[in-house]
Amino acid sequence: MREFFADIHIHIGRTRTGRAVKITGARSLTIDQILIEASENKGMGMIGVIDAQSPEVLEELVDGVREGRYTELDDGGLSFGQTVLLLGSELEINDDHSNGPIHVLAFMPTLQKMSEFSAWLSLHMKNVHLSSQRLYVDGRTLQHKVKELGGLFIPAHIFTPHKSLYGKGVKVSLTEVFDPDQIDAVELGLSCDTSMASQLSELNRYPFLTNSDAHSLGKIAREYTKIQMDHASFTEFALALQGKDGRKITGNYGLAPRLGKYYHTTCEKCGTRPEIEDEKKCHACGHTWWTKGVSERLKELADQESDNGKRPPYVHQLPLQFIPGIGAKTLQKLKNVFQTEMNILHQATENELKAVLPEKTANYIIKARKGEVGLIAGGGGVYGKVDMNHEST
Repeated sequence: MREFFADIHIHIGRTRTGRAVKITGARSLTIDQILIEASENKGMGMIGVIDAQSPEVLEELVDGVREGRYTELDDGGLSFGQTVLLLGSELEINDDHSNGPIHVLAFMPTLQKMSEFSAWLSLHMKNVHLSSQRLYVDGRTLQHKVKELGGLFIPAHIFTPHKSLYGKGVKVSLTEVFDPDQIDAVELGLSCDTSMASQLSELNRYPFLTNSDAHSLGKIAREYTKIQMDHASFTEFALALQGKDGRKITGNYGLAPRLGKYYHTTCEKCGTRPEIEDEKKCHACGHTWWTKGVSERLKELADQESDNGKRPPYVHQLPLQFIPGIGAKTLQKLKNVFQTEMNILHQATENELKAVLPEKTANYIIKARKGEVGLIAGGGGVYGKVDMNHEST
């Protein structure tokens, strides 16, 4: 068995013809550029592109296999260099049961199955070419179709205030919207970690995934999951989610929740945090609408003590771009020595880093690895900040 780093929530910005897929995604987020970045620069063993249902994206992937740029694996997925690509789709549901829009991820084993899924989606949405579009069927109908095609079903960024299962979705339980037996895993999102999410007993049966939700090349692998498999493929990934035959998730790497942009409740207009619980009007600007933070939402939902010790470790990983002194030129200098960002973050020793970087910058990387950095919490769509001069409390 081997361990692979996986980031399975990456958007397509544009197709090769320049057609928009994720409108807010960078134009450089094309299939080819994503795979080059993930394989050669980031060092990811597995990635998931979650706009593969878009007909032009599918056509590009089929052509890539025919031209020999990618290889379709017998047990699912496409290989490129050292990286395997999973074929996914992010969809939005908002039926009578969901209490608000909810984003979910569906993954298909083969190009043929994704083509069948895309054709079915086109019957139930307005524009199958675009990312994260509203699907006009209920959650269980979508689940049944995914399973009929041999796919995997994963609710996305389940605690973020907008368009998520628990953010503005279910009032009490995921069973209001989904068949709990047809969920393969859940994705935590940037403002939540294992110790927080494991306070909900109904999530005990599901593995936790951490992914980037990248809208630009640089954001790929800002969060990722470590998975033990025989090799990278769709079937091996499915076995790992089930914890079968020695396959399993062995670690989650993500931003400390306080760095996420929805950790605390804040005023939607000015970004001020409420002074007291259930404050009706912002004391700073008088606005009456709040963006509820993930930490506050979890206090409402929690029904057990954290079972964090029963799960793989969650490492508060600070991306290199967050660390003072590491700009584009310094990052390239590091890659020239250590090849990929995963090697820099996980393999390079303190002495090896100091041979390349000023001692102060190398020490920052070591402190970040150990979680020994101060954090200023984010909220209301604004990311938190790193304070390298103070330790985390």
